[in-house]
Amino acid sequence: MAEATPKKPPDWKHITEPIHDAESLKQESINANHDHLITEIETSDGPLGTTLRAVYEGKELSKFRIRLDDKIRNHDREIERMCNFHYQGFIDSIRELLTVRQDAAKLKDEVQQVDQHLQESCVPLMTKGEELVKCRRIQGNIATAVESLNLCLPVLEMYRKLQEQMTSRRFYPALKTLEQLEHTYLPRVNSHWFAQTMADDIPKQRESIKEASMSDLKDFLENIRKHSGKIGEVAMLHAAEQNNMDPAIVKATRKKTKKRRAPPPPNPFTGEVDAPPPPVIQDEEDEIEDSADSDFLSDDDDVWELSAQDLIDFSPVYRCLHIYSVLGDRERFETYYRKQRWKQARLSLQPPSNMHESLDSFKRYFHDIVGFFVVEDHILNTTQGLVNRAYIDELWEMAVSKLAASLRTNTVQCKDTSMLLDVKNLIILFCHTLRGYGFSVGHVLELLLEMRDQYNDVLTRQWVDIFNEIFSEDNYTPIYVESIEEYTAIVTQFPIQDENLERESFPKRFPFSQFVPDVYNQVKAYINACLKYSADLHLSHTEIDDMIRKSTNLLLTRTLGSCLSSLIKKPSLTLLQLIQISINMNYLEKSCLYLEEYISSITGAQNDSVHMARLHGTTMFKDAKSDAEEHIYKQLNLKIDEFMDLASYDWLLPEAKGHASGYVIDLVAFLQSTFMSFTNLPDIYLHLLEKVAKTACMSACKHIANSLKEFLLDNEIRQLTMGSLQQFNLDLIQCEQFAASEPIPGANDGNLTLAFAGIRQLLDLFLNWDWSLYLADYGQTNSKYVRVQPQVALSLLEKLHNADKKKNTIFGSLNKKERDKKKLLDTVLKQLRGLVNGSTQQIQG
Repeated sequence: MAEATPKKPPDWKHITEPIHDAESLKQESINANHDHLITEIETSDGPLGTTLRAVYEGKELSKFRIRLDDKIRNHDREIERMCNFHYQGFIDSIRELLTVRQDAAKLKDEVQQVDQHLQESCVPLMTKGEELVKCRRIQGNIATAVESLNLCLPVLEMYRKLQEQMTSRRFYPALKTLEQLEHTYLPRVNSHWFAQTMADDIPKQRESIKEASMSDLKDFLENIRKHSGKIGEVAMLHAAEQNNMDPAIVKATRKKTKKRRAPPPPNPFTGEVDAPPPPVIQDEEDEIEDSADSDFLSDDDDVWELSAQDLIDFSPVYRCLHIYSVLGDRERFETYYRKQRWKQARLSLQPPSNMHESLDSFKRYFHDIVGFFVVEDHILNTTQGLVNRAYIDELWEMAVSKLAASLRTNTVQCKDTSMLLDVKNLIILFCHTLRGYGFSVGHVLELLLEMRDQYNDVLTRQWVDIFNEIFSEDNYTPIYVESIEEYTAIVTQFPIQDENLERESFPKRFPFSQFVPDVYNQVKAYINACLKYSADLHLSHTEIDDMIRKSTNLLLTRTLGSCLSSLIKKPSLTLLQLIQISINMNYLEKSCLYLEEYISSITGAQNDSVHMARLHGTTMFKDAKSDAEEHIYKQLNLKIDEFMDLASYDWLLPEAKGHASGYVIDLVAFLQSTFMSFTNLPDIYLHLLEKVAKTACMSACKHIANSLKEFLLDNEIRQLTMGSLQQFNLDLIQCEQFAASEPIPGANDGNLTLAFAGIRQLLDLFLNWDWSLYLADYGQTNSKYVRVQPQVALSLLEKLHNADKKKNTIFGSLNKKERDKKKLLDTVLKQLRGLVNGSTQQIQG
């Protein structure tokens, strides 16, 4: 069965009607919006940007155009209707205007005629009026100009004054003028162009003032560096006068002094200069020489009467300080000044090259340093805060350290004591000078004590040459005087107290040679030289005495002792010269007591004897005397060795010659003449030489005995005969006779012969062939041959045995006497070897 067609709902028409109504509402809304926009366009007097933007941003632009065109056409119809309505009135108005036009033309002509007539009538009046206006204008301009000139003239006058002050370098008044110009006068003429130009130029003027004042300060610093030496010289001269010191130690050698006085310095605030003193007539060359410095430093003959500060014009410093203070830049100025002066201090403290070679170099060195600190002290006392005490103290500490180092270096190289004394005096005066200005000089004075050792060293080296020259010029013979004048001259030079010598008649002979008073006087001269250095050191009498005694001890023990030791060791000295040196040492030893008294007298320390140190010269002279005596003995022994070297023994001699050898005879003759010279000396020497002579004689005898014993025991001698021993015995007898002959008076105690006892017993043992007694008494203290050692006897016996072996033949061996002798010799040799071995074993055990 087919489906039935659906039927349309009964309310369909009712649903579509609201749709047509919505579209009409939308169209009405758009039309209303367009009308509103068109109304705004019509009524708005301002910009239409907002309205046009709303038109173009909408989606119905074409409809808006249609709507706008409709609106335009409506207005055109209204305009046309309105024009049609008012056209007749417009025509009437035009006609009236044409009538008025004719009246207006006529009126214009009449007005022109009246105007022309008026113009012609007013020409003279207008001419006079214009002239009056012109005159009034000129009069007003003149009044204005006068008023402006009255305001500008003081400004221009102040500016001219400023320029003059700048030209005359019166900088501090120029600053005052600048201040008045800037704060008082220029504000009155601000309307003028030159006022601004001047205002702009004021900072430049202030800078130029600062630069100019700084330039003056630099010139001042340069000049003060050049003339610090002169300032210091004047200050030290005044200090020398105040401390009663010789002014000559201050002045250095200079060229011809100048004769021009520097003009008085200008007032640093007003710039005014007092009338200069009349010039002093001088040579043209001197005037040329002085022209460079006359404006800065006064160097007239009256300069020494002025203080050191009066020689200098400090106004550049004061002026520059005040200018920088006023301009608010004082700290910069202080920093610059201190920095520059610190550099100059280092330059002043730098010593000249080879300063140790010239005293003038030392003087100029001290002058520069003193001058520098005199200037700084004056700046400290005359300015407020440019330099302070802490800055000065720091500068002084640096100066003291560098000064001490420079003086140590240069004084060590100085080899002249007079220059060292002058340097010491300069240092003392340097300390007095700066102490007067408030500087602490304790460390500088301590340097003098260090220099004292250097001075003593140089002094000691000089005295080495002096002593050596004295020794080289001495003849080493007693001083011989023939008159009371000559005697008095020696006694005043050297303290000697000898009643026997005083009672002797002229001519007289002193026991010592010339070098004794010469050495004594030179030691006193050394003491005086040491005392010169102690002057003005403010030391007590005890300190000076101890210092001089210490130096004198060094002179005696090291210098003089070394020179005496070198003198005594000279091989060219004879025995008599050595004897004279030994005698001289006795008197120099006694002179030490007088030297001690002399030191006490010149130092004023007699009352302080408890603290006085003894001189070591006594011990030194004793040692030198012993050394001289030892060399006497050595010289004598060397001479003996020369004779011994002439000995020529034939150790295989069958029989003795019957007389002593020639060298022994010559040796004894030499010894007799030598010791005879001891006994022939004046009686004044006998008590001095008795011990030396006895010791020398004993030493000579012992040396001869040892030399003779060495001849017998020489290892190169392998054989000897009884004949050679007999000849040797003759030589020994000759020596024993010399020892027994009492070569020295008072030497008869037998000690000299004891020197030959050992070799005598040895020869007697062999010559007497007394072996049984020797072997029987061996080891006993009362043995006849107690001085004969088994080793010595064995060595000599073996040499005899070797000689016998050589001469024995076959026929000799058949001789019963020879056989017995050989048998006995073998037995003695065997026993001696036993004694030697036994003693060796005993020693080893």
